Amino acid sequence: MLVVPSIDVVGGRSRIVYWPGASTGVGTPTDRPERMAERFVEMGAKLIHIVDMDGAHAGRPANLEALGRVASRVAVPLQVAGGMGGPDNIRLAFAAGATRVVLSMSIADDPALLHRCLEVAGDWLAVGLDQRQDRIAAYPWHRSAPPSLVDLAGELVDHGVRRLVLSHGGAVPDLKFLAGLARTLRAEVFVAGGSVDLDIIKGLRDAAIAGIILGEPILTGAVDFAKALEAAA
Repeated sequence: MLVVPSIDVVGGRSRIVYWPGASTGVGTPTDRPERMAERFVEMGAKLIHIVDMDGAHAGRPANLEALGRVASRVAVPLQVAGGMGGPDNIRLAFAAGATRVVLSMSIADDPALLHRCLEVAGDWLAVGLDQRQDRIAAYPWHRSAPPSLVDLAGELVDHGVRRLVLSHGGAVPDLKFLAGLARTLRAEVFVAGGSVDLDIIKGLRDAAIAGIILGEPILTGAVDFAKALEAAA
């Protein structure tokens, strides 16, 4: 299972300052995404996840220069979320150095737009879903009733989506549910966020989850990245 460092970018800088040696007082803090990504790749990261926070609010990519700086420093795939909801936005992200994109849950309500995005990104497109059913129910769906997460995931896979990213907010991931979902879907399932520790990471690995995306826990040192890699192996 992959352990994927996530960097939230605001105004070209990381929202969270990363200090690799914070626990021992060694090293230099940085909020530069390219330096953070470079450090994680040196430690063994095989994929970097970048959230364009400004792009998410604007509905279009807003930190392409920062993305380009990261791409110039690391030779692993870069997965970008935030402001990707359209084929032209995806093209801009790819031109800047992204190799994968994550669309928001709203794309499920616009199959025509989803297919145009798939024409550009193909298997490198993922859709982010909030696992909390109350969040799904609260979305203003253009259908008679809110779908369940399982139905929503199934719809997206039927349309050709081959990667799903399930966010958990601050909740502990439901390992039994995730194992069943990963077993039945014809798609890779990634887990983003949630309250995790090394035992949860091992549980996700055993549940056949493709990867866990971690931002604040590994940037602040709450979860040791090297130990997380060991737990996921």
